[in-house]
Amino acid sequence: MDIVKVFGDNVKIYRKKLQLSQEKLAEKAHLHRTYISAIECYKRSISLENIQRIADALEIETYKLFLECDKNENK
Repeated sequence: MDIVKVFGDNVKIYRKKLQLSQEKLAEKAHLHRTYISAIECYKRSISLENIQRIADALEIETYKLFLECDKNENK
């Protein structure tokens, strides 16, 4: 399992479920839009604090961002 890829995919899936742009998610999480983009493109490993910020902004439990699942399952 590539945890960076799983995390990035899950951020994108949950963000789209809430119909949030990267910019809106970044705003809610108090992060920069390019930071969210880099996460979704697997270019960033992030701190625990920022993981929690993203989970809170997505209104989900943190652990869900680390669960490997079929992309079609979450749509």
